Amino acid sequence: MNKNLTILGIETSCDETGASIYHTTRGILSNKVFSQIDIHAAFGGVVPELASRNQLEKIHHIINKSLIQANVTLADIDVIAVTNKPGLAGSLLIGVSFAKAVAYATQKPIIGVNHLEGHAFSALIEHAVPFEHICITASGGHTAMYLIKDFGNFEIIGQTQDDAAGEAFDKIAKLMNLPYPGGPIIEKLAQEVNFQDFYNYPRSKKKSLNFSFSGLKTAVLYDLINKNAYDLKTKTFLQPDNIELKQKVSSSLLVCICDIFIQKLELALLQHPDVKAITFVGGVACNSYIRSKLDTWARKKNLSLFVPSKEFCTDNAGMIAFVGHYKAQQGQFDDLMLDIF
Repeated sequence: MNKNLTILGIETSCDETGASIYHTTRGILSNKVFSQIDIHAAFGGVVPELASRNQLEKIHHIINKSLIQANVTLADIDVIAVTNKPGLAGSLLIGVSFAKAVAYATQKPIIGVNHLEGHAFSALIEHAVPFEHICITASGGHTAMYLIKDFGNFEIIGQTQDDAAGEAFDKIAKLMNLPYPGGPIIEKLAQEVNFQDFYNYPRSKKKSLNFSFSGLKTAVLYDLINKNAYDLKTKTFLQPDNIELKQKVSSSLLVCICDIFIQKLELALLQHPDVKAITFVGGVACNSYIRSKLDTWARKKNLSLFVPSKEFCTDNAGMIAFVGHYKAQQGQFDDLMLDIF
């Protein structure tokens, strides 16, 4: 298939409800997202049952808004692309069930898209990124490194062995009674002390491209205990008014995670010296400090760093529509037996 296509993308892998319209020559025509951050903030993280119930309420409305903004109707849609893995089972079922219903009713072809593939190619929505390149994806649910060879042709060369980078931000923020999500407030506090490394938290010592953040979380926890700032038995932060401590922990954590990314990229370049660029994607790619540091590092290596706009870093349907588009061009369609996972 090699023609102009209009793709409806649907994303419901976690707590966001997203719909987007992508066109072969005109690019993204709309990208609507209903965020549930305020709903889950009181719980310090995503509550799966609340997420899926809210998506059930919002999905029809979000898709309609996306169609209206793009000035198209369902009759204009050529293909429906929907996230079908990985993610929360209830949330994925909302999106896939809705997409299959629309596909059946309109007799449109359907394509299931891996959420992580959506992130891995999200920088290409706005940028002409050369192949081959290395991509780091980092968010609250995943952290991995990919060698991207072409559209749909990629391999995982490193991935987290336990927790994701964004999860480390969220859980350490929770230790200090900081609001959810943790990434933005940690960056704000770190900026107030000029992004200094006060506590020298441990970096990875293994010569591996895989990531691990559970040890870092534990190191921060016991550092807070040693500073008489956290009670493990009652799980209570004991110094809620100590702004300086929060700033120093946040700054040290942020610098450490950024150093780990650079450390892994250095190793990746040794194994893949011919790559032409680096992309940094996922929710953590919204972090201005890490973006800046990675850009400086890439320039020293005579490489370009490409980062999506923030609307394409966090979970969104634009990246799903984009991947659905090149899969459609390659003839990679699914049928109404499409399932989650």
